[in-house]
Amino acid sequence: MNPLARFRQSWLLTLAAAVLLLLSLASPASASPETIKRSATNILFGPLDFVLGPVVGARSVYNNLQDIDDSTGVRIVFAVPGVAWNSAMQMSGGVLRTFTGLLELIPGLILIPFEADMDPLFTMPERQDALIDEEYDWIAIKIGVNYID
Repeated sequence: MNPLARFRQSWLLTLAAAVLLLLSLASPASASPETIKRSATNILFGPLDFVLGPVVGARSVYNNLQDIDDSTGVRIVFAVPGVAWNSAMQMSGGVLRTFTGLLELIPGLILIPFEADMDPLFTMPERQDALIDEEYDWIAIKIGVNYID
């Protein structure tokens, strides 16, 4: 047998043994679907955050105008560009939420049979207030997330 062919054969056998060893060291099958659940909710509700961006942005400006101690003129001048800016930021938060959901989809599918979980790529939906905020055992529904406050 050719020495190069023998080397390839021994290298493949070593690689196969290493893969089998790594698979045997894996933890017992105890599914952790947290990453795939987070990915699914981000993919489903991110576009709704985009659509509700102007509503959440205007609501945020209104609430902030109630809290500041400025004159009426400053409040009027701030309102128009503030609503435009906040709406754009809220809408971009919805886009970012959707993209991070797509990025977490493949690792979420890979991690289903393992006890491992992946840290969130975008934690804002989990921490911030939302127009609709319902928590169930199997899914967390957060729609209209306020990404700015």
